[in-house]
Amino acid sequence: MAYGVTRPDAIARVQALALRSLADRMEHGEAVPELLQLAFQSA
Repeated sequence: MAYGVTRPDAIARVQALALRSLADRMEHGEAVPELLQLAFQSA
């Protein structure tokens, strides 16, 4: 979950968080799920 001042800001923050999480797993040699498509949805 991420918060932002505006909706686009919050979306950008959650996208960055998801990508950082994947990068961290890769850096530590952990398994990364095979992604066919990466999509973000907001409510």
